[in-house]
Amino acid sequence: MPTRRAPPAPAPAGTARPRAARPDAGQPESLDACRRCDLWRHATQAVPGSGRARAPLMLVGEQPGNQEDLDGRPFVGQAGRLLDEAFGQAGVARDSVYLTNAVKHFKFELRGKRRLHKTPGQLEIEACGYWLDKELARVKPRVVLALGATALKAVLHRKSAGLAKVLGQPVEHEGRIVIATWHPSYVLRMPDEAGRRKAFGQIVEALRLAARIARDGRA
Repeated sequence: MPTRRAPPAPAPAGTARPRAARPDAGQPESLDACRRCDLWRHATQAVPGSGRARAPLMLVGEQPGNQEDLDGRPFVGQAGRLLDEAFGQAGVARDSVYLTNAVKHFKFELRGKRRLHKTPGQLEIEACGYWLDKELARVKPRVVLALGATALKAVLHRKSAGLAKVLGQPVEHEGRIVIATWHPSYVLRMPDEAGRRKAFGQIVEALRLAARIARDGRA
């Protein structure tokens, strides 16, 4: 597990920050040493992927949340608990897959003492693509389940991706199958119970389909 450090205070209002590193700038030796963008400055630590070393199925989320930032592991917060429910309903063991995020540092804004999620920008997604590509090359999954639009953009190397248009549909990309579904945090944000049930059901179905293709080797 990466070495933890206390979250530093954000820069005072009006303080100029150094420009983010170009996505092709340098090749850091470790994730903790990464300075390819500015997100490391205020996060507690980088959060690497975890799971089965050569898993046939990889799940990619957006970024660590507050709890993941403190713990150093992906999907251990509220969204992770909902994902565990989806694993159970889909009949997929969590330890049979590899879990990671498109962006490895927690991006947030302060509201009082609370650190609230802030969506990563395109430069941050591209900068962290260096690490995601290394994970894909190392794990060699047959299937990637992209949780949310940010993950889908990162996996497909696109600046935009219409999640709703490809929801739950297998797409071949660079020798593997990519399936997109909602991020569990999307379900948690929905205001009505019917909408939450529908979105959660779509995650379960996408996970079940991804696991079947990963097992059988065909769509």
